[in-house]
Amino acid sequence: MAQIVLGIGTSHSPQLSVRATDWQVLREKDEHDPRLDYKGLLQRAKPNLDRELTAEKFRQRDEACQQAIKTLGDTLQRANPDVVIVFGDDQHEQFQDDNMPTFAVYHGKSLSVMRHGGQKLVGWKAAEERGWAPTVAEYDTGHELAEHLIRSLVDAEFDIARCNRLRPEVGVGHAFSFLYRRVLPGGKLPMVPVMVNTYYPPNQPTPKRCYAFGQAVRKAVESWDSDKRVAIMASGGLSHVVIDEEIDQMTMDGLRNKKPEILWRLPRERLWGGTSEILNWVALAGAVESMDLQYLEYVTTYRSPAATGCGMGFAYWT
Repeated sequence: MAQIVLGIGTSHSPQLSVRATDWQVLREKDEHDPRLDYKGLLQRAKPNLDRELTAEKFRQRDEACQQAIKTLGDTLQRANPDVVIVFGDDQHEQFQDDNMPTFAVYHGKSLSVMRHGGQKLVGWKAAEERGWAPTVAEYDTGHELAEHLIRSLVDAEFDIARCNRLRPEVGVGHAFSFLYRRVLPGGKLPMVPVMVNTYYPPNQPTPKRCYAFGQAVRKAVESWDSDKRVAIMASGGLSHVVIDEEIDQMTMDGLRNKKPEILWRLPRERLWGGTSEILNWVALAGAVESMDLQYLEYVTTYRSPAATGCGMGFAYWT
């Protein structure tokens, strides 16, 4: 039977692709972003955040994030899996509001990844906004595992959507391309994208349902009649665009101490926007509940006195 050899959790924020010397650009974006009540955020932010906004703090935290990504990449290479299942959220990349499944598995035989010029400088979203033309790279998938997952999850009474095509102008979503862009640059590890609707109400799964989903994925892998080595990865989170250290610490407490009941109590009303990607980590926690946490790094990358930024998380289990 197949064996799960590694679990990985990683943030995928565009800020990870913007070096510390350019974080001021992101602060200026936040100050004028119509989606943010920046003045309101300033009034509610914890005091003395200016201490977090020095060039030296930016440099230290940027370097910590880059080292954490390298640690995860090196660990993944050493584990030498044959295929990786990635829990990620679709942000209107494949699905729109006319059809937004709670859980979906991609079971096509290949997937395309868009690579935008300039992404190393400013991140993939800014590359899109600046109109830099993408190139397309093709990757193999673990389609046999994907089809086994679909059948097994249906047997476990999860209502699973499936798709075998990607929108050609988009390619696979950013939560999934992060594996190839940053964790394993140049790598060709086959992937099974598993899309969790963390973002869009009213059909986001509860934390408890995400944990059960991860458990079901683990059981499905262990029942797969194959000698393949499988890794499972959660992509996204922790809190952002406004950092919520309380939610981040609650999440890490549940992960570190193997207390799913803490994860189940995560307040859904505070899991909004990018912070909702914590649900991908909750699904991973269900999948790796019998494994041991070996590494957990948490970095608060504040970039403004309004507490904008990202609570970056990086972890692995064996």
